Amino acid sequence: MERPAGLRRREFLALLATQSMRAADAGPLRFGHRQANMVTEPGPAVFDLARQIHGLGAVELQVYFKGTTLCDKDIWPAYLRASERAGLPIPSIAGIWPPGGGLMQAGAEEHILNSITAAKNLKSSTILIATFEQNCPDMDNERSYGPIVALLQKVAPAARDAGVTLSMETSNTPAQDKKLVDLVDRPNVRVYYDLFNVEHYQHRGQAVPGVKLLGQRIRQVHLKNEDRLLEQPGPVDWAAAVKNLAKIHYSGWFVFETSHTGPTQCIEATEKNIEFVSRTFVQSR
Repeated sequence: MERPAGLRRREFLALLATQSMRAADAGPLRFGHRQANMVTEPGPAVFDLARQIHGLGAVELQVYFKGTTLCDKDIWPAYLRASERAGLPIPSIAGIWPPGGGLMQAGAEEHILNSITAAKNLKSSTILIATFEQNCPDMDNERSYGPIVALLQKVAPAARDAGVTLSMETSNTPAQDKKLVDLVDRPNVRVYYDLFNVEHYQHRGQAVPGVKLLGQRIRQVHLKNEDRLLEQPGPVDWAAAVKNLAKIHYSGWFVFETSHTGPTQCIEATEKNIEFVSRTFVQSR
């Protein structure tokens, strides 16, 4: 659906969101953006930028960002006030590891539990647990993945009680992500699906089919194409990916993790990406 002449972008995005809702028999599409890709410095001012982007409805915050942490009781209240003032929720938090930390490092349980507390304080319902390369469990080796399964099963109740879903973003294949969350076997341990990363970590051609394979195990999705628009050529066929997400009736947040050169370009590129995703979702009918 092309934007009719005379129809402002904001009005067009609202129209696309409504049509997308009808196409998927779900709520309107929900778009957020990762804090660290919008601004270069920490602080609640990220919400001032986010509110200028038509169609953007949320900000994903970093637990650890440029020497600050949302675990600090003197830090998070300002973010929450800014979120509420802007009318932009914080659906998810990421960046939960301090320097040197990781899922397979000592102290992982403590960092996850601290992040659960931060999520609860910020009214967030999703925690992105990143685990890449040497810090990623080998799903072909039970000695590697067994302790991680046990750890996630151990912390899942605390997350559940806080109304939080733990979402795994890994450098493994979609099939290996499926195996991990199925072994954990807790309804609030799911996948934070980053299709670009699937291709980046040399699992060529598996990103788009991975949508169907993972299905309802997908809690949230990152969208990025480095410094290019999603509709431009890149490792991921985003048109096919969005159509596949529509086919599985995905209704979670679409969170941009795109690179930007500055605030103005961030606004312009994000609005174009929102328009592209919304239009493509509609066309999946």
